[in-house]
Amino acid sequence: MPYYPNDERWPDEYHVSPRYLAGPTFTGDPALRPLLDAGWNLNHDDLGNVYVNSPDQKLRLGYLPEGEDDALWQITAYSNAFAAPRWLVTYKDSAPTEIVTGFTTALAKAHAEGPDSYLADRGGDLAELNVGTPLVAAGWSHRFTAADVIFESPDGLAEVHLRRNHLDNAAEMAGNRERWLTLAGPPDQQWYATASSHTPPALVTAMNWALTDPAPVIRYGDDVRLLPPQAKATPVTPPAPTPLDVRRAHAARARSPIGHPAAARHSTSPAARQHSLPKIPAQLSRR
Repeated sequence: MPYYPNDERWPDEYHVSPRYLAGPTFTGDPALRPLLDAGWNLNHDDLGNVYVNSPDQKLRLGYLPEGEDDALWQITAYSNAFAAPRWLVTYKDSAPTEIVTGFTTALAKAHAEGPDSYLADRGGDLAELNVGTPLVAAGWSHRFTAADVIFESPDGLAEVHLRRNHLDNAAEMAGNRERWLTLAGPPDQQWYATASSHTPPALVTAMNWALTDPAPVIRYGDDVRLLPPQAKATPVTPPAPTPLDVRRAHAARARSPIGHPAAARHSTSPAARQHSLPKIPAQLSRR
């Protein structure tokens, strides 16, 4: 049935899955909230770009709708306030906001734990593959090439690439190369996320958990038109009112011209998953 935003047959709220096909919510607030709740500082420029810094200035996030490219989210870490960036994580402007929120939630926690959590170096091939465990646990396949390990979602619409070759640090910090590359969505609606070589494994793991979380995300009526055809949008039907609800509604309308109160929104919780680790081919494990 075609979608008409004023047609009462269409509900206002939908559960969308998989979440990596849901698109953004067109507001960065949910992903900024974990950092602001942790006491990080908020600033903005005249163009509408937003900057959030940890109190010690060692972690910085830019929300850049008026940035130089389509990397809407850019997150960096520093050993001290005047050092060069230690690592860089980016998300494209069309990345689902809930997936970015999964990363910023982990980032706020890492900062609270201290530098060993947000500046820890990567630990070699085995640690890198362990970072991919959420992908394998979600049923993603993996294959090895000479330069990459490539994880692929069951529907073939998302991939995560782990580069195994040497990368130039300056190129990574400039956003021209990456250790981890996520690509999700059909070709005409594809978004990306990146993480550089020195991004702590726990934070890359958080990126992958957020990517594979099976819980659907909420999108509203008009946004459904923008979803790719492979996304599943399930209408959220509010429960039938009880006689008590009806009496309360009548009483509320009698007291106020505003009308019906807004229905409560519900979301589901992620399901428990078993961890597993991809087996390293013998010829690669010796490198």
